[in-house]
Amino acid sequence: MTTINSRAEKLDRMVSLVKLQLRLFEWQLAQLRQQEKQLHDEEAYLVGALNGMELPMGSSSESISRRLTTTSVGVHAVQAQASRQRDQVRAENRRVRQLEQVVKAAMADKLRDAERRSLEEMTGVNPGARDWTSTANKPDPRK
Repeated sequence: MTTINSRAEKLDRMVSLVKLQLRLFEWQLAQLRQQEKQLHDEEAYLVGALNGMELPMGSSSESISRRLTTTSVGVHAVQAQASRQRDQVRAENRRVRQLEQVVKAAMADKLRDAERRSLEEMTGVNPGARDWTSTANKPDPRK
């Protein structure tokens, strides 16, 4: 009775927390994508600077080449991190869906329990004097 209610409520709170965590992972992924875009833009600028007739003031082709190499390494690192983050987002999405199914089942149990109690009250059956011979109402011996 109350254990079913508290279980459903706990599961519902858990789903809320996991959804918050999912939103955080999605936000982190968006940040990584933004960082990747910025690095690609810098790469394009540096390639254009190397291919252009005039180098930016105070820069040599060697310094631009070094920056381009560093930027390319950064792009690959961010892409790898974004890939891991995408995997994390997918895993959290699956976890949320699974928990939502568990909550749905717990809520159905809660509703069935409330309906059963209501029927018992309407029919005047004492909730403590149930038919314990039925397998559906037998207590779980593992508890």
